[in-house]
Amino acid sequence: MDRRNFVAYLAGATAMSTKSLITLNSDIYGSIEQLNQSLQQGSPDGAYWEALRKHFIMQEDLIMMNNGTLGPMPEPVFNTVVQYFKVQATNPYDCYNFLPRKKNEIRTRLANFINADPDEVAINRNTTEGMSAVATGMDFQPGDEVIISSQEHPAGYHPWKLQEKRHGIKIVEVPVGVPPKNKSEIIDAFAGAITPRTRVISVSHTVYITGLIFPIKELSEIAHEQGIFVLADSAHGIGMLDLDMHDLGVDAFASSPYKWCGAPAGCGLFYVRRESQDRLWPAVASSGWDTVQSAARFETLGQRADPLTFGLGEALDFQNRIGRGRIQRRIQTLAKHLKDGLKGIPGVRLHTSHDPLLSAGLVAFSVEGVEPNDLVNYLREKYNIVIRTIGRDRDNTRGVRVSTHIFVTMEHVDLLLEGVDYMARRV
Repeated sequence: MDRRNFVAYLAGATAMSTKSLITLNSDIYGSIEQLNQSLQQGSPDGAYWEALRKHFIMQEDLIMMNNGTLGPMPEPVFNTVVQYFKVQATNPYDCYNFLPRKKNEIRTRLANFINADPDEVAINRNTTEGMSAVATGMDFQPGDEVIISSQEHPAGYHPWKLQEKRHGIKIVEVPVGVPPKNKSEIIDAFAGAITPRTRVISVSHTVYITGLIFPIKELSEIAHEQGIFVLADSAHGIGMLDLDMHDLGVDAFASSPYKWCGAPAGCGLFYVRRESQDRLWPAVASSGWDTVQSAARFETLGQRADPLTFGLGEALDFQNRIGRGRIQRRIQTLAKHLKDGLKGIPGVRLHTSHDPLLSAGLVAFSVEGVEPNDLVNYLREKYNIVIRTIGRDRDNTRGVRVSTHIFVTMEHVDLLLEGVDYMARRV
């Protein structure tokens, strides 16, 4: 399509839809910009976040403190997904002719969001897919070793169990404290588990079961000295932490933007360091698997639901308007308030570290004599607070888990503490 025809095409239905979408979302972003300016002028921190909460479209009386499973969408993200699905429903031609061109723009924005290069980023469906892409994409010999932690999510454990059964690899599981005393305790344990047969260290960066933030950077430095591939399951990382891939140094990193980043379910981040891409075979092959010289070779899945990808791009824009560093600080401030309050309640045992270098927005705990399900149900019925049960008896992690995202207020945390205190004192 030449330039003249392309400009004419942009004046068509899709361009008009895009223009109306920009208009629809511009008022929201204008409001956030005003909030940013007022905060700089001394506006109370609480008022800022309470105003931002109104830009999430969840039910007004719902106190959602389990976005670690699935988070709500900000209004601009919802608008974007709906608008582009309307294009798909009314003009499918644009979905395979015009709209795919936008995907590379979003890839670049996603790369910038995590301080990576665009050719290191694949847009897949979720963390599970990224973890399996590494496990199935590497060549193994019987007896090759993969080191994992004792706190892995099933999606970080079972891909290696499959390779154990299929190729005879050996899984080495390193126990991790609940919580660990410090970073050195973790690093030393993993360094001590490395042998000449170690091929991969595969660990959760954001541990779903205890809220631990693994010292991935230090582990990567140790592993790379011996040519070991490092894979990070960071399902909760994007949107919760101000990420920097080049600083973390991992070889591969999988995350789910629909938890903390506000993206729609069905789109994921899969980062593969440029120097490590040739160590992986694509798990799904179509045109480009053998010619594309970037991480995009790992997303050759054929026709995709492009509106979900555009929703991801909008979610990145929404967080950028607020500021990734500001978001992480707010999340950790709320989590600290929660942990400080839990310390004063009899019978409560925290599974999450107080160290801000080892924790962020997931807080896991148990209450002696109180069944986790009973606590979850009481908080939902009494306050409409949503949390979830978590953990296992075998490693003393059974309890509940709370997410403290930016749409949560200090008052919400106080209500949760009130409910936990009531349940603890009834025992």
